[in-house]
Amino acid sequence: MLMTTENGIRLSYNDCGDGPPVLLLTGTGAPSSVWDLHQVPVLRAAGFRVITMDNRGIPPSDEGADGFTVDDLVEDVAALIDYLDAMPCRVIGTSMGSYIAQELALAHPELLDSVLLMAACGKSSLVQKVLAEGEAKLIELGTELPPDFLAATRALHNLGPATLADDDLTGDWLDLFAASGTWGPGVRSQLLLSALPDRLDAYGSIKVPCHVVSFERDLVAPPEAGWELAAAIPGATHRTVPGCGHFGYLENPEAVNRELLRFLRTESRETLGETA
Repeated sequence: MLMTTENGIRLSYNDCGDGPPVLLLTGTGAPSSVWDLHQVPVLRAAGFRVITMDNRGIPPSDEGADGFTVDDLVEDVAALIDYLDAMPCRVIGTSMGSYIAQELALAHPELLDSVLLMAACGKSSLVQKVLAEGEAKLIELGTELPPDFLAATRALHNLGPATLADDDLTGDWLDLFAASGTWGPGVRSQLLLSALPDRLDAYGSIKVPCHVVSFERDLVAPPEAGWELAAAIPGATHRTVPGCGHFGYLENPEAVNRELLRFLRTESRETLGETA
């Protein structure tokens, strides 16, 4: 389904089920379909109305070839929540989707019930900034790397060592990464946004209940960064899912889904685990 914002931006979304609304936000370069296999069925079975969307930069949403800011993405999400009359909304983000959710909690707390932030941080490390900016430059220059090499690089960057040690399983991931093809100008803009500035002080003003979920072997947003983020958000809690990398919600969906449902069903946020 498609909606058009007041600013003329087309956004692609799916809205299914009844019950309390839950909106899922993807990471850099990922379509909304990444949630369909593992998260959407579990959340629907648990009685939630599940909304997924393709962030600006991912067709069939507007590609945003002229560039956009994180504030633009935040306003896209706010417009969709309002359009679907999905307030108060529970928002689950991963990676760049978490960045959007963090900024949404600052800009539009009135739209939200609670926020769960996976593979999240309040500032990017230097190496992550250099990697994101470098890959964005390759897209700008039209540089096409060998598909197998690009797939292997993404695997090393996003998967945990247990997955990488299993050649059969890794082969499936390499096929998936290779099939995703090359990224265009919209993903270039997303890459530039994924290099977060230091927002930890700003997040001290978040009033929405937040829970941060880190993945033990995540090289992009390691557990230490997740704990730092949770400590910056008043009342936020933190938990680490063992064994998996940056794509933990796909590598170990059973453990991650248990954590999602635990948060969504818990009336008292103080019982979630570690409190920052």
